[in-house]
Amino acid sequence: MQRRWFLGAVPGLAIAWAGRARAGADGFARVVPGRRLSFPADHGAHPAFRTEWWYVTGWLTLPDGQPLGFQTTFFRVRTGIGEDNPSAFAPQQLVLAHGAIADPRLGHLRHAERVARTGFGRAGFETSACRVWVGDWRFELDGGRYRAHVRGEGFAYALDFEPDGAPVLNGVAGFSAKAADPRHASYYYSRPQLAVTGQVTREGVAQRVKGLAWLDHEWSSELLPTGAQGWDWIGLNFNDGTSLMAFRLRASRGEPLGASATLRTRTGVHTVPATAVAFEPLRTWTSSRTGIRYPVAWRVRVADRLIELQPLLDDQELDSRRSTGAVYWEGAVRALEGGRETGRGYLEMTGYGDAIRLGARGEEDGSA
Repeated sequence: MQRRWFLGAVPGLAIAWAGRARAGADGFARVVPGRRLSFPADHGAHPAFRTEWWYVTGWLTLPDGQPLGFQTTFFRVRTGIGEDNPSAFAPQQLVLAHGAIADPRLGHLRHAERVARTGFGRAGFETSACRVWVGDWRFELDGGRYRAHVRGEGFAYALDFEPDGAPVLNGVAGFSAKAADPRHASYYYSRPQLAVTGQVTREGVAQRVKGLAWLDHEWSSELLPTGAQGWDWIGLNFNDGTSLMAFRLRASRGEPLGASATLRTRTGVHTVPATAVAFEPLRTWTSSRTGIRYPVAWRVRVADRLIELQPLLDDQELDSRRSTGAVYWEGAVRALEGGRETGRGYLEMTGYGDAIRLGARGEEDGSA
């Protein structure tokens, strides 16, 4: 969350980069400033940390020109349970996954989720390469191209993602502070402007698609700061090839606790401080399932840019209480500047119901 450094607020395995990750009193590796991200090594998993995710979102175009949004997230969670137990039954590490399609024809998300412990090969990850899986779902980087395979009830997709450049390091060289206390930070990079090709299947009908996507890879061991209610995050691909990531962390009454943004332009990557980032809600939508009211249209100021966000559809609420334990809004949005559409991307909003308190709820491989 995004973006998603808060997700996986469960305790959780051990050891990927001995000597490179500084451990805290609880045994989890700590995020510290000054550590240089290194590729391709950092495309892989970092199991000494509490939690990690690979998060891909984007817009797809069907053969008739109609749009779809999609989201794929794989989480790795170190539980802190059974770390001295050699049994494959010990839930030392969990892999959780979400897959969703925002379908205007349907009017709400098609969504599925999975969770499994890493024993017995039902789920796993690699540390030397980007590869994570749970059951027959997987996400990987192969030959310079990412691939995602997801299958849920009534939908499936197999998508390839072609990067257009090097990873974009968020924060200070990939050290992304979330609040005033520097303990609350993650290692975080993005890959915007991913060219998408592949196939989407809905109700048994397969169609070729193309589009643009966004990848976030983030890992940390910290939980939400005291007093935090939730967050708002955007990842936008603009028509001119530039990109924007922005987030804010909110307290219970909506007051910001922290914010940041990363703008990639033709002149390079620019980090925008919290004082130059502001989120203003314009319109709300209330879920008939949960009663939660979400601000689904926004005006976002990042430095001297004023961007209006409009959703592909209002109902993009995602109920993941059977895996990460949260209900939140995550959906495709259009970006408008001066009344003209200048880009597209994804918006994630958490904590508009209960304060976000996330954790893995199960250990069984399969659809939840």
